[in-house]
Amino acid sequence: MQDRPEDVPAQPQAQTSPQPGSTTQPTPVPAPQPQVQAQPLPQPRPEPAPGPNQGATPTVTYGAPPAYPPAQQYAYGQPPGFPPPPGGKGTAGRAVLWAAVGAVAASVLWAGGVLVLGPLGDNADLAGYRAKANLCSAVDYTALRTEYAEEDNVPTHSALKHKAIDQSYCSISLKTSSSSSYADAYLSVEMDLHKTTDPAPEFTAVWSEYAQRYEDYEVEEVSGFGDEAYLVTEDTTSGSGTSGSRAVTLAVRDGWMTYQMSWSTYSSSYETTTPPEIGEVSRWVKTDTRSTLENLRSD
Repeated sequence: MQDRPEDVPAQPQAQTSPQPGSTTQPTPVPAPQPQVQAQPLPQPRPEPAPGPNQGATPTVTYGAPPAYPPAQQYAYGQPPGFPPPPGGKGTAGRAVLWAAVGAVAASVLWAGGVLVLGPLGDNADLAGYRAKANLCSAVDYTALRTEYAEEDNVPTHSALKHKAIDQSYCSISLKTSSSSSYADAYLSVEMDLHKTTDPAPEFTAVWSEYAQRYEDYEVEEVSGFGDEAYLVTEDTTSGSGTSGSRAVTLAVRDGWMTYQMSWSTYSSSYETTTPPEIGEVSRWVKTDTRSTLENLRSD
């Protein structure tokens, strides 16, 4: 038997089973530890596969499958029937959609306005008349001054200008002389330029049937003034002419222009004389209307 060299380790002795009745426990031999291998990281989910006619279906590797298929992109947000995705993108998409719809609607309304409203103003037949800011400057009442010699130096006037209508109004106090304490009669003139609606039907209805309002009025259609004209008169004075009132109105329509010149007085306004007769005042009003209309057309 050869001696073991000193630098060679001794071989482990085999473990023997304890003898029956022995109390000595065997020394356990530690089991070899398994090697831990690194697991590969999950790969990102692949992009959606192309359509059936655009190539082969790619192989899905790691990663959980998507809960829903990717939504198709629409120019104005989600298609009808689909809830908007989280993050507020659906709200922005709807805003773009409504903005586009609003632009289209505005274009349609604008086009409708041009087609509907434009021709109305273009077709207005104003017969050459012009609106006046101060209608009194154009009113000629020379014929009436045969009776009312005193001129009113402070007549009142008003005007309204709108895309649908222009209105001018003038009110003049009439005095027979400078000695009159108050006005003996009153003269009012109004001109309306209707720029979007033809006033003919309503003008005819109002003035041709003016007598329906009051029993004391009389209506006469007269010629020589525009397209149609009506002379409306009232006389409620007694035989002596010391009570009651008298009034004369000439209403004229020329195209889409309407005009009224009205004279009125009370018998009690005259201090020393009686008011002029209706027939005489009617002639004055006709003469002054003709010259006033000429002024309104030429200015």
